[in-house]
Amino acid sequence: MKLSVVIIARNEAARIERCIASVRWADEVIVLDGVSTDATVERACALGARVESAIDWPGFGPQKNRALALASGEWVLSLDADEWVDDALAGAIRAVIDDPRSATVWRIPRRSRYCGQVMHHSGWWPDHVTRLWRRGSARFSDDLVHERVLCDGTRPATLGAALDHESFAGFEQVIEKMNRYSTDGAAMMDARGLQGSVGRALLHGFWTFVRTYVLRRGFLDGRYGLLLAISNAEGSYYRYLKLMQRQKR
Repeated sequence: MKLSVVIIARNEAARIERCIASVRWADEVIVLDGVSTDATVERACALGARVESAIDWPGFGPQKNRALALASGEWVLSLDADEWVDDALAGAIRAVIDDPRSATVWRIPRRSRYCGQVMHHSGWWPDHVTRLWRRGSARFSDDLVHERVLCDGTRPATLGAALDHESFAGFEQVIEKMNRYSTDGAAMMDARGLQGSVGRALLHGFWTFVRTYVLRRGFLDGRYGLLLAISNAEGSYYRYLKLMQRQKR
C-alpha cells in the first residue's frame, strides 16, 4: 500500500527539515507552501519533497484539505511542520498499512513540548490527534483554527506509539501564535453569533487557567505548567476582547 504524507507550511525553514526527514521512508511527501519568504521551499525540495504553492490563506482546515487533494497514495498521513515521526511510530504506521484487516482511520497520541519541556499533564497528554487514514475516509473541517477531522461516522482506532510535537520553541513564538490564533478564533466566534465583552473575557480567561492548571493538573508540570496555564488564559481573554472589538466596528 502506498503512503502519502501531506504537510502544510509557511516560513517553517527552521523546522521543516526535521519533519520531512522523519518520513522519508514514505512513498511520497507533499508540502503545500503558503508563499514562504524564508528557505522553507528550498529545504523541502532538497529532501525530495514535492512542493506545491497556495497563493492565499483560507484557514487551517481548508488549507489541509487542499493538501489532502494532492495525495495519490491509498493511505494519507497528515503532519504539521512542527511535528515529526520517530522509529517506533514509523513501525506502527507501516504495520497498519500492511494489514488488510486494519481500521481505516487512526488517531495518534501526541507528545508535545512547551518551550523545550515535554508536558505530561495540562491537557497536553496524550492529546490524541487523528492523522492517519485511507484516502477518502476522512477530511478536515473548514475551521480557520483548531480544525477537526471529520470521519463520516467511522470511529478512529488508536496507535500505541506517539507523534512528537514542538508546539512552542520559545516565548516569542507563544506570544506570536496566541495573537494570531485569538484573532482567527474571534472571527469564528463572530460568525457563530457569540458575544464578546470585558466580563466574558475575564470569566473565560479565569476558567481557562483553572481548567489547565487545576483540573488538568498542570501544576504537576512544574513552572512550565504554570506558564502554559497563564498563556492559555491570555489567549482566551484576548479572543473575547477581539470579538468585542469586531462587534463594535
